[in-house]
Amino acid sequence: MAIGKSEFARRRRRLMAEMEPGSIAIIPAARLHVRNRDTEYRFRQDSDFYYISGFDEPDAVAVLMPDRKHGEFILFCQERDPELELWTGIREGPEGACANYGADDAFPIDDIDDILPGLLEGRERVYYAMGRDPDFDQHLMQWVNTIRKKTRNGGQPPGEFLELNYLLHEHRLLKSAAEIRQMQTAADISVRAHRRAMEFCRPGQFEYQLEAEIMHEFMASGCRHAAYESIVGSGANACILHYTSNQNKMQAGDLVLIDAGCEHQYYAADITRTFPVSGTFSKPQRQLYELVLASQLAAIDQVQPGRHWNEPHEACVRVLTEGLLELGLLKGRLTTQLKKEGYKRFFMHRTGHWLGMDVHDVGDYRVDDEWRILEIGMVLTVEPGLYIPPDDTSVAKKWRGIGIRIEDDVAITKTGPKVLSAALPKEAEALEQLMQAGQ
Repeated sequence: MAIGKSEFARRRRRLMAEMEPGSIAIIPAARLHVRNRDTEYRFRQDSDFYYISGFDEPDAVAVLMPDRKHGEFILFCQERDPELELWTGIREGPEGACANYGADDAFPIDDIDDILPGLLEGRERVYYAMGRDPDFDQHLMQWVNTIRKKTRNGGQPPGEFLELNYLLHEHRLLKSAAEIRQMQTAADISVRAHRRAMEFCRPGQFEYQLEAEIMHEFMASGCRHAAYESIVGSGANACILHYTSNQNKMQAGDLVLIDAGCEHQYYAADITRTFPVSGTFSKPQRQLYELVLASQLAAIDQVQPGRHWNEPHEACVRVLTEGLLELGLLKGRLTTQLKKEGYKRFFMHRTGHWLGMDVHDVGDYRVDDEWRILEIGMVLTVEPGLYIPPDDTSVAKKWRGIGIRIEDDVAITKTGPKVLSAALPKEAEALEQLMQAGQ
């Protein structure tokens, strides 16, 4: 079930309640972008704009004006044009914006130069994400300058610009129950996609064939978008963190790392599993895999309300460092290696990130130079990994070229962590059984 109009209305009310008196917020929609020549990329709405409006069309602008007598939510959008809609599909138009999206007033986007300066006039402060869209920045300053030219006749331009992202992104960081349901659905679909790829996998296939199985499940489940470019890296390709060419032939004896998640109703999943192409881990592969899994479980255990953002990472790197010392991939004392971050040779990224409407979702990780305290409603990934370069002659040959990452999506609840992607196996034996059943 999609998020309803009432929730979008609550979001707008909550945002306006925190805005300064005499202020206005302006949020532009995404535009269509040319892919090549006269062919455009598939449209995807700007996340901030969609979060407060639910409106899924390009070339629109949302305006919030607390305490405006004639209505606080104003939407500029494209007009209905039956001839043009033969090519582009049906548009809502200003009438649909009011009837279907809760706008108090709606105007044609072509009239914005005439109307928006009047809305800005007399407002003391403008909430806006300056610098994110240089073209719109320029338009906004032109509207303000239009008012400044009238100051001798009583025109009152805004005197202050405030960062909209600070308020809006704090709201987006804490998910509602309806948002968590959307993210659970995204995780469920992505779990099915990963299972499908595992069951299909055989030596001699190409990485892009597994990607095709994943995208088939996404599309068949109603998700027209992946949340990000899928990573399917076999062998040493798994050591490339953002490998997306997905073009190599998979070899018997190699591992394959799949990092893929769908986008469902504008909410992302982000899941990674690493498994043996032939269905069975070698001993060195399994040793490293079980170390990564142990570090992930230790990190997830720290995803608790009241703990701070870095505690899962600290738990993860301690387990990884202990294991790397036991396996001989690091030398020396545990305290020394932790202090000098020796693990970064093989684990060079953080243990996770915020997840939501964007796969790397909004929200500060530090507040007043302190790690943010975890709260109910936050959703994050937990994704430790180990990546042993294929040309690293300082380690035994058996380890070289092994890349492993395990990633789950975790919501923070009052009872602790809820793993949204828990239905996808990650224990080594369970993965082998799933692979072998498919083969």
